[in-house]
Amino acid sequence: MFRTLRAIRFLFVGPAVLVMLFVINLMTSPGHWWVQWAALGIGIAWVISLFRVVRALVIAGGLAALFAYFHSRKAS
Repeated sequence: MFRTLRAIRFLFVGPAVLVMLFVINLMTSPGHWWVQWAALGIGIAWVISLFRVVRALVIAGGLAALFAYFHSRKAS
């Protein structure tokens, strides 16, 4: 559960860090774009975090559907 919460947080923090690194790169060495390598690493981690969050949502939705199904069968 905590891994999923960290993954949700990273979906917002990752792009913010990348924007900050882009601004630093733009101000310090505009001719040399080292930020592309940071973007590659953060992008890979961001996609992995996105998959982790989507997986948790699918599991939670499946459990909710299963609960609703059994609850509707019990009510009939």
